[in-house]
Amino acid sequence: MLIGRNREKKELLEAYEAEESRFVAVYGRRRVGKTYLIRQTFKGKLTFSHSGQAKGTMAEQLYGWRSSLSDAGYKADRSPKSWLEAFDMLKDFIRQSSSEKKVIFIDELPWLDTPKSKFVNALEFFWNGWASGRDDVLLIVCGSATSWIINKLFKNHGGLHNRVTNRIYLQPFTLNECQQYILQRGISLSLYDIIECYMVMGGVPFYWSFLERGKSLAQNIDDLFFSPYGKLYNEFEELYRSLFHHPDNYISIVKTLGEATGGMTREEIISKCHITSSGTLTTILEDLENCGFIRNTPSYGLKNQGVYRLIDNFTLFYQKFMRENKNNDEKLWSHSYLSSKHKAWVGLAFERVCFQHIRQIKQALGISGVVTTICSWRTGPSEPGAGDGAQIDMLIDRADNMVNICEMKFSDEKYTLSLDDHEKIANRSNRFAKSIGYKKSVNIVMVTVFGITKKGYWSDVHNIITAEDLLKE
Repeated sequence: MLIGRNREKKELLEAYEAEESRFVAVYGRRRVGKTYLIRQTFKGKLTFSHSGQAKGTMAEQLYGWRSSLSDAGYKADRSPKSWLEAFDMLKDFIRQSSSEKKVIFIDELPWLDTPKSKFVNALEFFWNGWASGRDDVLLIVCGSATSWIINKLFKNHGGLHNRVTNRIYLQPFTLNECQQYILQRGISLSLYDIIECYMVMGGVPFYWSFLERGKSLAQNIDDLFFSPYGKLYNEFEELYRSLFHHPDNYISIVKTLGEATGGMTREEIISKCHITSSGTLTTILEDLENCGFIRNTPSYGLKNQGVYRLIDNFTLFYQKFMRENKNNDEKLWSHSYLSSKHKAWVGLAFERVCFQHIRQIKQALGISGVVTTICSWRTGPSEPGAGDGAQIDMLIDRADNMVNICEMKFSDEKYTLSLDDHEKIANRSNRFAKSIGYKKSVNIVMVTVFGITKKGYWSDVHNIITAEDLLKE
């Protein structure tokens, strides 16, 4: 059963029912369920299905193409010598098909574009010169190398310019969809455990599919990530090396961002990573953002300057625990559950979960229809001796003349605001209000798992958002 994906499935079926040929590109983070979505939507209706081979040579890719054609029922006595010939074979096969709509699904499209293969030229010739002129072809292409899809298809300045008729960006599951998924599989987790599991795995269905019934969350995490035989033990290396030809610079940047609790500006990344400010850095940052690993949050009041954050939950988890597992402790998660490292990680990871559920936060605040901008804000000391600078990781700047400052706390019970919390909140809100000349009302939003107690400085908070709010559709 397909969980969620209602909007995406509807768009795919509308393309199928269209009276003209359609060119659909489905893209998104690796392991997010793109292939599963397409195969479930068009079960029994795929005329031709093919998947590129990771790191395959051009000859290997063309051999695989011929093999897929043979599997579909086309008789080919040899492999094509070029992609032009390969698409000619596909055209011949389509002509022979009696299906009312010919659904052509090419998975992992970027892997087919090997050096000097002229694959994109051949794809362009197939679509522009033949398929688009018909009314019975639905071409669906898919790929995890999101930057390739965007640059080679969407931003194509040649014959494929504006030729993709439908762009479907498949997001990771929300907390609500993850809850639906495990319930369907007969797995019961508390709200607290669902959020913590999301902090480890993000909304990647592939990762969640390995959870086993009858085990605690800690047992599952140990078995999947820290056992040498765990199904996700080598996931980090496989993930980045499958997406980027030269992954070392990409890994260096996400590693650096993983160590920055409040994110980093472009200039700070350059300084920390010792990378020159060039087109190469721009490409790396764009690629990481397009693939869903980092996010550039605008800095309040500053044009063209933002703060980059590592937003991929699994990558942050790997950085904090798997990479630093020097003793190869197979039960590291269970052993570190009450450690200071775990406590520091949950604070940072929970902030990422909140950034991934802005829609639910707005819904809980009753401002779903209000135009908003999600920003960060920081300032240095206002004058010598004034103390440390203030920083706010999440601001919701609203068109109704209000700004929500979001404070995010992960706790296994109702949170009690301490004197330290009170002083930090007062410092941030007062300095922010002063910096904008008191032109907007400022409200404090507390996002926690179970809410807050009416003790201590609870009256500092104007709105409370809980796990139940985050888990709504």
